[in-house]
Amino acid sequence: MMLDTALCLERFAWHAGRHADLSVQSLALASDPAYVAVRNRFSATLAETVTCSDEGAFITSWGYRLGTTDDVESAAARLAFLLAALPA
Repeated sequence: MMLDTALCLERFAWHAGRHADLSVQSLALASDPAYVAVRNRFSATLAETVTCSDEGAFITSWGYRLGTTDDVESAAARLAFLLAALPA
């Protein structure tokens, strides 16, 4: 059975958007590869693009594996940690 990566990215975007400090900038399901772009609400430079591999892993644009489709919430939380704003 083939993984529905678009559905997985929609779920990832939903979980990422639930973090108060994250903003989903775009969800590009028709692009190749499909991706979700997320940024820290308080910084224009703290941003990341996430794709979903055919094996069900969420991967950042620089190749970091955030987690799998088995635990989307934890993968989104890991991205929130990576994009956390630095203390003033």
